[in-house]
Amino acid sequence: MRNEKFFTIQELHDAIFLKLEEFNAKPFQKREGSRLSAFLDEEKPFLKPLPASPYELAVWSTAVVQSDYLITDGKNKYSVPFDLIGEEVNIRLTSRTVEAFFNGSRVASFPREAVRHREPIVNVEHMPDNHKKYLMYNETAFLEWAESIGSSTLLTVKQFLAAGSVVEQGFKACASLTRLADRYGHARLERACSRALAYTPAPSIKIINTILRTGQDKVDQQSSPNETNPGSRYGFTRGASYFGGEKND
Repeated sequence: MRNEKFFTIQELHDAIFLKLEEFNAKPFQKREGSRLSAFLDEEKPFLKPLPASPYELAVWSTAVVQSDYLITDGKNKYSVPFDLIGEEVNIRLTSRTVEAFFNGSRVASFPREAVRHREPIVNVEHMPDNHKKYLMYNETAFLEWAESIGSSTLLTVKQFLAAGSVVEQGFKACASLTRLADRYGHARLERACSRALAYTPAPSIKIINTILRTGQDKVDQQSSPNETNPGSRYGFTRGASYFGGEKND
């Protein structure tokens, strides 16, 4: 090929491929067959398939899983199963993936993020049940829940959501309200919200909790003064002459 000219790399590759096929098919001088026949008969049956993905260099490290069940690649944080809190895991980092291994088994895998994120990258399956509830927190869900209980609860939730500069700041108070409903029941919560709104147009969780804890929601707010003093409805029964001191013979 030394006297041939090629104008592209592909032309050169094609020419080399033809020469290589010719070279491999050339018969041996001291034995039967060729390099191609020796490969097909003696070597090919023992070959294994190539890996599905190219080999990639990896950096390994170890870390003890903290209470937030997160590991880091130095730039971002990634979750591992929460039941590994306190355990030591092996972390494998490549240019594309973040993996965690425990006792030789892979327990977490994420595409490695190239840019820094403020929030951790979390797999929902890694979270305990009480943490999964936070994913359901949104304005629409809280409003629909409150409406199903009553108008006073709905108004209270609207006050919570409007209290901060963004609605997300009211999620904690709304979540606390749902826990009060689980503890005391929907009917009592509705009455407690109604009484709290009678005190202030912007009630707090502390006020509503106090009302429920002390049982103020069970007191009838419509009691009238006459009902607390039944005798006052009748007035005086003696005439003015009696009190004026006059006596009749």
